[in-house]
Amino acid sequence: MSQYFFPLDNEESVRHMARKMRGMALCMVHSANASHIGSCFSVADILAVLYGCTLRIRPDDPGWAERDRLVLSKGHSAAILYSALAARGFFPEESLKSYCRQGSLFLGHVSQSVPGVEVSTGSLGHGLSIACGMALTGKRTGRSFRVFNVLSDGELDAGSTWEAILFASNHRLDNLMAVVDYNKLQGFGRVEEVLSLEPLVDKFKAFGWAVNEVDGHDVACIRQVLSGMPFETGKPSIIIAHTIKGKGIGYMEDQLAWHYKSPNDDQLAQGLQELGCFE
Repeated sequence: MSQYFFPLDNEESVRHMARKMRGMALCMVHSANASHIGSCFSVADILAVLYGCTLRIRPDDPGWAERDRLVLSKGHSAAILYSALAARGFFPEESLKSYCRQGSLFLGHVSQSVPGVEVSTGSLGHGLSIACGMALTGKRTGRSFRVFNVLSDGELDAGSTWEAILFASNHRLDNLMAVVDYNKLQGFGRVEEVLSLEPLVDKFKAFGWAVNEVDGHDVACIRQVLSGMPFETGKPSIIIAHTIKGKGIGYMEDQLAWHYKSPNDDQLAQGLQELGCFE
């Protein structure tokens, strides 16, 4: 299980957790000859802050009724979510060796069968709608839990996402926090070339959300902003987190190819070396 003491009380501990998560995810994707490692790395620091020092959760009681809920709607980044859950102590890290193997709980897209996972995801454009339903339930039943949703920038192309954005502000879901992993790359090219999202901050404000922009790899800044939820009473909150696909390994950073590629043996070794991790 985890060697950390939670909640993490300093930024260096969070950065160490994020490096460890990246190392675990890299080994998983390499062993399974799987993909989406670049997408995992862009969101690693955000998830490290969430699981390291933000979410109110109990790894020994994953179904605790008052737990905070997190929906990772960019479900193709399953490897990094599983790594965060292992680091947080939901299950032994050794379990991750079965990733994408026949009969494993750890599927290539986020699976609800894994302890600590709220809902299966991967069909983009649905996660925020699910998070809205959870948040509305919390409001109507007088519960204290908060709901967090981590989105990809590419899934903001989906109309269903914008329906959920309207829904959240209409119902004044200030127990809802969304984070956009804005790494500027999606499956078929650069976001600005496929379907430009700008001016993204202005769009969310016009839809009735309270907005903050951060460097999605600055754990101190992410932690500080998350601690201020809700940003405005009566409004859902959103963080536009500017990130880099493949962050942490030089040959991967800002490279579209790593949306799909699996690292070979040499790339695995180089990556672990750059991360300061060892198998």
